[in-house]
Amino acid sequence: MQKAFFSALVFSGFFFISCSNDSGENPIELQVDPPATYTFARNGSTTVDFSGQTTRLLMGGELEQALKDPSQTVASLQAKYAHQAGVANFNDADLNASDKNLKTKTAASAEFFSSNSAAQADIRADFDSWLEAQATEVFRNWNTAAAPGIAGQIADGSSTRYVSGSGLEYDQLVIKGLMGAVMTDQALNNYLSPLVLDEGDNVSNNDSGVTEDGKNYTTMEHKWDEAYGYVFGLNADPANPNNDLGADSFLNKYVGRVESDPDFSGIADQIYQAFKLGRAAIVAGNYEVRDEQAALIRGKISDIIGIRAVYYLIQAKLVLEQPQPAYGTVFHDLSEAYGFIYSLQFTRKPGSQEPYFSRAEVQSLLTDLVDDGSNGLWDVQPQTLQDLADSIAERFDFTVSAAGS
Repeated sequence: MQKAFFSALVFSGFFFISCSNDSGENPIELQVDPPATYTFARNGSTTVDFSGQTTRLLMGGELEQALKDPSQTVASLQAKYAHQAGVANFNDADLNASDKNLKTKTAASAEFFSSNSAAQADIRADFDSWLEAQATEVFRNWNTAAAPGIAGQIADGSSTRYVSGSGLEYDQLVIKGLMGAVMTDQALNNYLSPLVLDEGDNVSNNDSGVTEDGKNYTTMEHKWDEAYGYVFGLNADPANPNNDLGADSFLNKYVGRVESDPDFSGIADQIYQAFKLGRAAIVAGNYEVRDEQAALIRGKISDIIGIRAVYYLIQAKLVLEQPQPAYGTVFHDLSEAYGFIYSLQFTRKPGSQEPYFSRAEVQSLLTDLVDDGSNGLWDVQPQTLQDLADSIAERFDFTVSAAGS
């Protein structure tokens, strides 16, 4: 499409753009008409495919279950994370046959890590170390009562939590960390990025309807769908996914959790509508609208990470302030908070090339969380949790009171 001056209007689900070209010819009106559901077709067949994302979500689900099985070993946990095609790491034979895995997509976005291999290696090492610690510290003490400096089990109401000597649940660090380092980073900083969407001949091929070899979609269409898949890839009806939010333990679950908070009601539909409109804009060849929707998605999903980090910090603070704190509850909430704080480094400020918190800032926040005494979370103070929540919320457009309730 020729370079142009754009003015945009939205009417009842239709998006119009007036396009005046450089030669002063009459404006051409480009319309983006999003479908009722995330359904797109060419020649009567669907063009939507995010099977790779569904596969990785399923792998993450099996890894989550393995982290609760004390018969697992360091080798078996790390093999699930770094699966090789044909190796029987999973219960699902299709996953075993797949050449995909979680590790190679960890901290692998084009925008944040294509020229930052050192940070990528450090982040992947974090996951390997948490998997190792779950097996060598927690599994070995599965039937031991947890105490300061001693890994083991601790009651949390009707549940039992299994924690390190410092009170951390490594399984929460892994799963919430993957939500950031794989699902969020890949969606926001890779597949929604012009570096990926517009790479090579993608724009001209999309304008001409040139599809990938043996496929019914253009490369640009597929890249957008892959971002969608990391959010909605396991819903029963992925074309209309907000009917069963919570279909996985990653972004989908927490889109649902934040949606259920009256302070943020509507966020799930905002994300869904932006994905639909952006995909329709790709079909129409309207890349300004596409990029506007990508920015909206980046902002809303980043909000979810920040909101839940603050939520778990404040929930733990409220329990800790009780005369007899239930430390199992505190440790569970703060392990979730740890994972969400870790994931802040993969968020994305709309209209910028930066996350809401850098890796160094995230590491500082995490150090503060476990640094009130020599026994980590056993020693954490309510004011520390309040200060951390305040520090996170001030970077976003929500308040601690809204996110923490």
